[in-house]
Amino acid sequence: MLILLTNDDGIHSKGIRILGKHLAKSNDVYLIAPERERTCVGHAVTLHKPLRIREISDRVYATNGTPADCVLLGVNTVLPGKPDFIVSGINTGPNMGQDVNYSGTVAAAKEGAFLNIPSMAVSICAREGFLFDDASCVAEMVIHALNDGTLPEGTFANVNIPNLPRDSLKGFSVTQLGKRIYNDIIHERIDPRGGKYYWIGGNGDNYEHRRGTDFYAVEKGFVSITPLCLDITNVRSMKIYKDHFKRKLP
Repeated sequence: MLILLTNDDGIHSKGIRILGKHLAKSNDVYLIAPERERTCVGHAVTLHKPLRIREISDRVYATNGTPADCVLLGVNTVLPGKPDFIVSGINTGPNMGQDVNYSGTVAAAKEGAFLNIPSMAVSICAREGFLFDDASCVAEMVIHALNDGTLPEGTFANVNIPNLPRDSLKGFSVTQLGKRIYNDIIHERIDPRGGKYYWIGGNGDNYEHRRGTDFYAVEKGFVSITPLCLDITNVRSMKIYKDHFKRKLP
């Protein structure tokens, strides 16, 4: 299988390196990732400056672009052909709930879906002590399960793996996005020249404990697999909108 592997943590992240080595044992793997960390850049695509690709080693490349750029460059420039699968990760930290809207990791998989290539984002749910080897084994299992030609067009998978030894995991759970509870705080500070600057602080470790969500599954020791789609139309609210706008303009 020809696999394009990328991330938003950067080309030197242990997550992508360990997963790459694991997948390369039985697949043709190319790593293309940002030259530095690009966490929370969302689905940015670079249009205002040139993009450069630097070969780090055999089939390992770094670029000054975003995670979505990495997918576009990999598919159209670097790889010898269209990849069979695109994997974004392993991200150091979870990508669940509303975080998927900020995540560069998820955006790279979404870009793969734009190109009609089976894709997934994969994250390990921890802040330290990452069990990347165990998570890599799980990620490979998910790849093989999804690469059977049955994925609906315009969808991709968001996978979150508890930071547990593989034999301690409870199994797989197909989930929906949960709801994270943010407590963001804007910190105002003064630089040495007397000018103001700001840090966005706080954390989002709290969430709604609701059965069937990605948060709930990971809390219970299951690998969460959330199918996401490109069409973000809220179909359930269309009737309400139609009632509001059913009259012609005056």
